[in-house]
Formats: sequence, C-alpha cells, structure tokens
Amino acid sequence: MMLFWILGSGLAMAAIALVGVFSVLIKADTLQKMLLPLVAFAAGALLGGAYFHMLPQAVRVISDAMDVWNYLVLGFLFFFILEQFLHWHHSHHLSQQKPLTHLILLADALHNFIGGASVSAAFILDIRLGITAWLAAAAHELPQELGDFAVLVHGGWSKRRALLFNFISALTFPLGGLVTYFLSHHINFEFLIPFAAGNFIYIASADLIPEIKSTKSMRQALIHLLYFVLGLGVLWSIRYLHL
Repeated sequence: MMLFWILGSGLAMAAIALVGVFSVLIKADTLQKMLLPLVAFAAGALLGGAYFHMLPQAVRVISDAMDVWNYLVLGFLFFFILEQFLHWHHSHHLSQQKPLTHLILLADALHNFIGGASVSAAFILDIRLGITAWLAAAAHELPQELGDFAVLVHGGWSKRRALLFNFISALTFPLGGLVTYFLSHHINFEFLIPFAAGNFIYIASADLIPEIKSTKSMRQALIHLLYFVLGLGVLWSIRYLHL
C-alpha cells in the first residue's frame, strides 16, 4: 500500500508537467494574469505545508530537537546553493530570459528528485503527511511547469520537444520517491522532513513571494494576497480540521 501511494503520487506529479502545453494555447498576457495568482497560492501552500505539517511532525519523530532546525537550515541552504551555481530560478514572468535551457532542465530534474525523495519520506512516516506534502508541492509545480514550458518554446524548442523533455525531467520525482522507499529499509530518512520544509520555505520566500510583491496595482496586490492566504488556509484546514 505504501509503495502504491509513493508511486502513484510520483507519477501524478510528473503528469503535471504535461499541463505546460496550455501555455502555448493561451495568450501570453492572459497566461501571466493566471500565473501570478497561482504563484501566490503556491507560496501560501508551501509555507503552510512546512509550518503546519512538516515541522510539527519532524519535532515529534526526531529525538534531538536541535537536529530539526539543523536539517531545516540545510534544506534552505541547499536550494540557495542550487540557484546560485546552476542559475536555476523559479521565474514566472514570461518576458524574462532564463540562461541555458538544458541547464534549467538539469536543475529541475535534480529539484524533482529531491522533492520526490522528501514526499516519499513523508508518506513513509504518515500517509496524511505525505498527502499534504504532495499537495503543497503540486500547488507549486503547476505554475512552474506552465512557465518553464513557455520559456523553452520561447527559447526556440519545438512544442513537442519541450513537452517531452519537461516530462522526462519531471519523471525524476517518482524516481526519487522509489529510491527513498527501497532504501528506507536500511536508512532512516526522517531527516528529509525538516530538510523538505527548508526547501519549501526557501522557494516560497526567495522565489515566489518576491514575484507577487512586484505588482504596482493595488487591485492585483489584493488578489495576490487573497490567493496567498487561501494557500495558507487550505493547508491550515487540512491540519486543524483533519480533512
């Protein structure tokens, strides 16, 4: 049953990469209007997943409380280094150019592998924790995949090639999940829970929130705030209302 959850959730996450095709069927300005509210929702969901679910669970299962914060900082630092040295950034502004499309795919594949490993570790600890970790990650993947696909096409890739390689990159998510599952019989992966929380906090704080704060329209700012609070609220509800 556990393997089913890990494999099924991993393949479902990889399938999200296929939604990128819609980014070429929608006008760029319309897509941009859709993306930023989704980014705001994703930021709230990531922070809600980290603060309401993953960190409380990590405190319960890791005996040394200081280790929780050490792994949290390590997860935050790891993704900062990933951006710094692989020039990988979650930008959802279609007008911005990203350097080296192949490097983007490589960095996304690494990110997806770590994400799959982290969600798998959450499922191993508690199926409900795994589901909420997956939901928070999926909320982030949707606008990311829409933006990445559009950037690849804008960079000269054919739609078919961009869709194929974006999907292949996403398949490292279930791969990371399976590797973690089979190694969990020999290695304790509890540390991945606060590590993943650090990942979520970094992406939300360093990548997503700055984008939704850049708007000069009060109306758009209020819409982004509403979606951000909605993302937090959904994860809060799952935690406290036991949905």
